[in-house]
Amino acid sequence: MILSVSLLGFALRTIPMGTGYAIWTGIGAAGGTIVGMLFYHESHDWKRILFISLIIIGAVGLKFTTGA
Repeated sequence: MILSVSLLGFALRTIPMGTGYAIWTGIGAAGGTIVGMLFYHESHDWKRILFISLIIIGAVGLKFTTGA
């Protein structure tokens, strides 16, 4: 957790806070869901995979719109 917050602080030196926080929380949510699907046999429903993909695409899109 300390490493995660430290890396967020490092990233906020070059990107806006709103963008950084959105990416941090989005990747955390998507990562947790992916871990659940891979290691804890949670549903691999196509809708779930679609929306996880949209979170990741949105995070990448936010990075491209910051102009950093």
